[in-house]
Amino acid sequence: MEHGNHTEVTEFLLLGLSETREVQLFLFVLFLLFYIIILPANVLIILSIWGDPHLGSPMYFFLANLAFLDICYCFVIPLKVLSHFLSHHKTISYRGCLAQLFFLHLLGGAEINLLMGMAFDRYVAICQPLRYTTVVSRGVCWALVGAAWAVGFMHSFIQVIPIVRLPFCGPNELDSFFCDITQVIKLACTDVYVLEFFMFFNSGLVTMLCFILLLISYGALLVWLWAGGSSKGMSKAASTCITHIIIIIIMFGPATYIYCRPFRSFPLDKVVAVFHTVVFPLLNPIIYTLRNKEIISAMKRLLGRYGLWRGK
Repeated sequence: MEHGNHTEVTEFLLLGLSETREVQLFLFVLFLLFYIIILPANVLIILSIWGDPHLGSPMYFFLANLAFLDICYCFVIPLKVLSHFLSHHKTISYRGCLAQLFFLHLLGGAEINLLMGMAFDRYVAICQPLRYTTVVSRGVCWALVGAAWAVGFMHSFIQVIPIVRLPFCGPNELDSFFCDITQVIKLACTDVYVLEFFMFFNSGLVTMLCFILLLISYGALLVWLWAGGSSKGMSKAASTCITHIIIIIIMFGPATYIYCRPFRSFPLDKVVAVFHTVVFPLLNPIIYTLRNKEIISAMKRLLGRYGLWRGK
């Protein structure tokens, strides 16, 4: 479609991860394996938590919502990537690109804020246990989850609106396997220096600030726990904090690399992007289930109810 003296871009060409057919088929099988594992694992976590009265605490409520976010992630990027591995013409429409970008940052923003809510839950549970049921009530839990989604929506909306207003009239090749702001805005037919700075602040610095705050909060909780003794309850709380720290590092590490720097191409970009968009959602259920005996027991009871588990 013509727009002035230029052709308006209606689709973007994704260069993908490799041009070699054998490598693409190998990655297809690998990504499909991840996808097959992610969905059942997260669905099992949600069903186990919601169906087991022993897992009625706010911590498990937040974990079920975290698993739901990871399920949503599966439908934003991995499905499209799988179809591209089997296609010779790897394109995504302009509107499809914007939609992918919007939901990617919506879910990412919601997950960051949900992790902040989980940190608040752990603080109250450890430092003010007598007030825990009053402060972190079911209404407060729903409010924190709703706020996480609302903030994620606002963050994503702020990201997408400036890109919608950009003119795309020439190059349409994205050196990636999905749409993200770091790649898309470089194709605009205008100076995007100010916009890059704005995106860097909105995604990069905010992500870094949340990362630092979460590490400080959990670090302070661990120091407080270790200073308070080594009782069974304290050890369990410390183990939970360590699990949350692992999740935070895994999530924020790649995000910090991607957004806390100038929007330029670097050799490790695609590797980090794969880890951030495909591998990371798989790690949530694995880390939480392996380090939490209550969830494992609930899963066994749920599977045993349907004859899928016969162990003790």
